[in-house]
Amino acid sequence: MLDTTTLEQIKGIETPFYLYDLQLLQQTLQQAKEAADKRNYHVHFAYKANFNDVILRKMHQMGFGADCVSGNEVKKAIEIGVAPENITFAGVGKTEKEIRFALQHAIFAFNVESIQELIVIGEIATDMQQKAHIALRINPNVDAQTHHYITTGLDENKFGILPSNVAECVSIIRMNPFLELQGIHFHIGSQILEMNVFKSLCVKVNEWNSWFEERGVYLKTINVGGGLGVDYKHPDEHPITDFETYFSIFENFLEIRPHQEVHFELGRALVAQCGSLVTQVQYVKTGIKKRFAVVDAGMTELIRPALYQAYHKIEKMTSSNDSTMLYDIVGPICESSDTFAKEIELPALSRGDLLIIRTAGAYGEVMASRYNLRDAIQSYFINDSTPILANG
Repeated sequence: MLDTTTLEQIKGIETPFYLYDLQLLQQTLQQAKEAADKRNYHVHFAYKANFNDVILRKMHQMGFGADCVSGNEVKKAIEIGVAPENITFAGVGKTEKEIRFALQHAIFAFNVESIQELIVIGEIATDMQQKAHIALRINPNVDAQTHHYITTGLDENKFGILPSNVAECVSIIRMNPFLELQGIHFHIGSQILEMNVFKSLCVKVNEWNSWFEERGVYLKTINVGGGLGVDYKHPDEHPITDFETYFSIFENFLEIRPHQEVHFELGRALVAQCGSLVTQVQYVKTGIKKRFAVVDAGMTELIRPALYQAYHKIEKMTSSNDSTMLYDIVGPICESSDTFAKEIELPALSRGDLLIIRTAGAYGEVMASRYNLRDAIQSYFINDSTPILANG
């Protein structure tokens, strides 16, 4: 529950809007940085999780690199001030325009996801007479035990190079003087809470590291991706993910050579808990068996519940001693899937009540759309020291 002063300020802002707690963000980034730095690990923030400029500037100030999956994300990272040698570029569908832009800026590595992509990058690099640093994204066939829409490490996912194709990729790189093998890359999925999954990943990474070494290929970087999850159900009890345990798994189970760097691409774990979506009840509608609270936010502002059937804790922002009731929290969009929650217990709701949808700092604002010609969502920030709000 927000403090009284902040609640008073919020009441004057047109809903819906995103609200970011910069103090919690700072604490989260500090804990992640300390846990990584003491192991000499390199962390890149996944821009796909949140590309709000205020958030990105915080990431840069803390010394995190950029994990990008589009040319515009690479461009944004450079605009924010991230050094090209701290930018990685992944994604299965890189266009020639995007590849050329990244080559012009000599980014740290292209995370390559197919044989044909590798060939195309080689052709463009040759044409530009510009060295392309390559990290082969190998599909380790590790089950992330997460939602099937956000698992990425199985053989039948669209991501990554099949193990049977890795040798051919090495041959292609060896034959092109403008391709340089920087390392190997893995990413098995998102919102992973079962830590043993990362142990299984380490086993696969070790096997591949040895495979390359046996063939006289000495890799500089081992990029294990991201995927670390957060507690959507208990955001107050666990506002910051256990980065120490996470990084210690790789410290204990990865068999890294003395000359090798370990890189991570974290997104959700760094920003999810600091962001919330604030919305207002427009109508309370009673059906035959259900009671609906129709709010002014919809799947256009937060698509995760509609897309993934994702859970977000929803709270009435004002304290109340009213009796509780069961509600379906639904939005205004002309889609039956525009539902945030079903049959959740809340204090009695009335028109004008404010609700806060928690843990929305990752894959929230960044996935907003203008469907139904909705207004572009606005964002506000609670200052580190005072509850003064500033439009982002």
